[in-house]
Amino acid sequence: MPHIESVIRSINRGLIPQFEEKLRAYLAQQDKEWLIEQIIRLSLDAHSLEEMDRKTLQELKARKRAERAERVRELALDEPKLVAFLEMYKGHDRETLVREGFLIEPLPEGGSDVIPPGCRSEKGEALLTTAKDTLFALLFGDQETNTSFQRVQQELLTMTLPVFKVDALDFMKATTELSAQGTWQDPESVSNDMRADNVLLQVEYGEVESENIGHGIVRTLALINHLEINEQILYARMENIEQSTLVE
Repeated sequence: MPHIESVIRSINRGLIPQFEEKLRAYLAQQDKEWLIEQIIRLSLDAHSLEEMDRKTLQELKARKRAERAERVRELALDEPKLVAFLEMYKGHDRETLVREGFLIEPLPEGGSDVIPPGCRSEKGEALLTTAKDTLFALLFGDQETNTSFQRVQQELLTMTLPVFKVDALDFMKATTELSAQGTWQDPESVSNDMRADNVLLQVEYGEVESENIGHGIVRTLALINHLEINEQILYARMENIEQSTLVE
């Protein structure tokens, strides 16, 4: 009776011609620059590949930051516009977003995976971008980003997220990240933390007299949660800071 290794080799020999034919057909349709890039990757060692990927990632992040900054400047967010935003998206929970065509069913159960792009319509994707840009302006906006608020006191925002969902808030800056284990038990056993790896995100921001920035943070986080993060309960706490180590 043949060994498993000989069986695998025999199967591979039969598949190689078919694989080569399909690979050639695929590569023949690809962009020349992409092909050159792949050949270079095959010729580099692991260290060089890591360095090239790191550089590419940095360039991508820089481009995303520049695009976000431009969108935030176009928002020209101030308190009247914030009040209008709060009114416009008042009560927009998951069911409302489905009913109004922002989300497309079937959706992952709340507390499980993040909501993928395929479950958001074009206007749902646009709303997610607006919510993230608005949150960015509320937390970090200043004259440079065409954001106008009379900030009168320092607040600390603390959010708790599973590690695998942190990328949904990768647009944040000046954020302190702390590791933590979750112990919350879901009564319906959909998203028990089971000492899951969580991350605490802490951000200092300036609040206005009316506390509308805090209301805006809650509203934008709720939209981001319903449109992407998909937690049953997204933990976020805001507290006043009497003194801060941040110095202007």
